[in-house]
This record gives sequence, structure tokens and C-alpha cells, in this order.
Amino acid sequence: MTPRLVVPLPGNEALAASIGSHLGVATGALQTRTFPDGETYLRFEDQLADRTVILMCSLNRPDPKFLPLVFAADAARDLGAAKVILVAPYLCYMRQDQRFHPREALTSVSFAQRISKTFDGLVTVDPHLHRFRSLDEIYSIPSRVVHSAPTVATWIAKHEPSAVLIGPDIESEQWVSDVARRAGSPYRVLRKTRFGDRSVRIELPDLTEFDNRRPVLIDDIVSSGRTMIETSRLLKEQGLLPPVCIAVHALFTPDTERQLLDVAEQVVTTNTVPHHTNGIDLSQEIAANVTAVC
Repeated sequence: MTPRLVVPLPGNEALAASIGSHLGVATGALQTRTFPDGETYLRFEDQLADRTVILMCSLNRPDPKFLPLVFAADAARDLGAAKVILVAPYLCYMRQDQRFHPREALTSVSFAQRISKTFDGLVTVDPHLHRFRSLDEIYSIPSRVVHSAPTVATWIAKHEPSAVLIGPDIESEQWVSDVARRAGSPYRVLRKTRFGDRSVRIELPDLTEFDNRRPVLIDDIVSSGRTMIETSRLLKEQGLLPPVCIAVHALFTPDTERQLLDVAEQVVTTNTVPHHTNGIDLSQEIAANVTAVC
């Protein structure tokens, strides 16, 4: 096996160090700065020749990150890297998986094609696979998906042993039921009608039988948090305890956490997207899957 080096893009240093520790490999460094005209300067601080370079970059708020990431990958290859692997704990541009209106850009496919041309392998966590059955439908490089359910379930079993789990919609039932089974908790799912990016109507089943349990709301992606906020309000109307809110990918707006904490007991996220609510560590699981694509 060629020697490996984990190199974080800015903001990914903590998770990269943890993954490197689990892999037993060094963590490198990348100098970056922005020129006055807005262009990006990059310089690797380590020798890359004949090494497998693992670039670590979670792709929330992706547009400013994409060009520096591609430049780093191209530079690593030009400097003699044997392979260049992308670890993107949050993988962007999975939402537009079909044309919902005439002449729309199919950005999920466009993005996948560009990543596939730039990298030799991809590792991510719980990508938003809705109409695609797997990443292989649009990515032409080896890919591995880390499933957060076992680790999330372990956290729930330890911290909220009397939980009742609540999933955001019918489509989430398979994932929520898996977490519930592993945590030893009952679960229910919402019926949700979405009218736009920030407008949803929630139908909450009767949960009064669980009035002695802590509701735990879980979702893979939370941005505005409207679903969790509205669900928390409905739980209060039924006389249930304030919920714990768990997100795999914390794509929070500036107000999301504050608004959630107005109605919830606690907000906890995995560390796929750096945020101070990160309380569920997936670095060991990510590292295990990195080994499979190197």
C-alpha cells in the first residue's frame, strides 16, 4: 500500500486529524490565501510524490469551496501523488436529481461528472439519495457511503434511553426505523407537505401514549429547521416533553439553532459539518471506509 496523507481544506482540520489518527497516518497542511482580486493561492507543505493524498473537505456552502478543492486535487496529482481521494462528509448537489421544471440544470449529474474527473475515489456520509439508488448511478469513481444510523443510535441509547424517535416524513421511515431498532426505542414518522424551501405543513400522529418518553427528532439534513420547529410546537400541544433534535448534516442558517432551542431541550449534530453542536463523532466510521477506496 502506498503511504497516505490526510490533508484538510480550511475548516476541516479537526475531523481530518481524527481520521488521520484512526488511519495511523500523518495529517498534512495546505497553505491558502486570497489575492486582492478574489483568486485563491494554494501551497502544500508536504511532499506528495508517490503518496495517496486524502483531501478532506465537507461541502456545505459548496460554491466558494469547489474551485480551491479542484485546484488542490490538480496540484496534488501534478506534484506526483499516486492517488487523490476526496472525503466529503457532507456531499453537496444531490438535491436536483431530476428536472422538476422545463430547462432546469441537472446539477447533481454535472457535479458528479466533475468530481469523477478530478478524484480517484470518494467517501461521504448519508448522501441525499432520493431518486438515485446509489452514488454509482452518477459517480464513475469508486465510492463508499458511511451510514450514521449505528452511531446515532448508540448516542440515543446512552443519552436518551427513554426516547421515542420521530422522523420527518414517510420517506425517512426506513432510516428512522433502523435507528430506533438499534437504540431499542419506539418510533413514529410525520406526514409532511412542503410548499417551498421554508414552508411546510406537518401532520403529527397522536403521541400521548408516549407522554413519559423524551421525543427525539432526527433528520439527515437540517437547514432552516422549520420541520423540527413546527414539530416541537405540535409536541407541546400534545403535552409531551420538549424534544431533543438530532441532525446528521447541520446546514444551519444563522438563526436555526437559536430558533430550535426556543422549543427544544437540546440540539445535537454529527461532525460531518463543523459546528459547536457536534456531539456525535463519525471519524472512526469514515476512516474505515477511506481504507476501502485507497
